[in-house]
Amino acid sequence: MDYDLEIEKIVKEIKAQKAKLVLLQFPDGLKPSAKKVQDELKQKTDAKILLWGGSCFGACDVPVEVERLNVDLIVTFGHSVWRY
Repeated sequence: MDYDLEIEKIVKEIKAQKAKLVLLQFPDGLKPSAKKVQDELKQKTDAKILLWGGSCFGACDVPVEVERLNVDLIVTFGHSVWRY
């Protein structure tokens, strides 16, 4: 199954926030897409894009250790549509 990972929306947000260091967090089922997303975001922005390799069980599962990385933006991916 292909998911719409909303890359253009992420690019727009990175640029709007002038984020220089971005962390991408994927649930296990979407981790196979991580490198492709990282490469595309690197190509479309000036930000350094990091991948979080630990487990992720939803948007509320932000890793405590991330504070030490001093990232400007965290993007957490999921399988469900997020409405806001």
